[in-house]
Amino acid sequence: KLLYHLEKEEKMPDGMCIDVEGKLWVACIDGGRIIRIDPETGKRIQTVKMPTPRITSCCFGGKDYSEMYVTSAYDGLDESTLAKEPHAGEIFKITGLGVKGIPQNFYAA
Repeated sequence: KLLYHLEKEEKMPDGMCIDVEGKLWVACIDGGRIIRIDPETGKRIQTVKMPTPRITSCCFGGKDYSEMYVTSAYDGLDESTLAKEPHAGEIFKITGLGVKGIPQNFYAA
């Protein structure tokens, strides 16, 4: 079942995570954003624009899982593009989203 069809400016989906409300957060590689999708309605309900386009993954963390950590890539970018995208390859922390993530599950080996 198709959950959501990305808009042209969102480019391609990459890493994802779920919040406590059951909403899906998707890193949009080459789209420079994280989007929040309601899986019940299939609608995008939030967009967080990032300072670099190659956004690769997202996860919640911090003491109470209220911080989102976002990774980005710089591989495949030539020197002139890297000069225009100085934040490529960095890790970002986003606060103030108004929602928390779910603690990870630990499994015994």
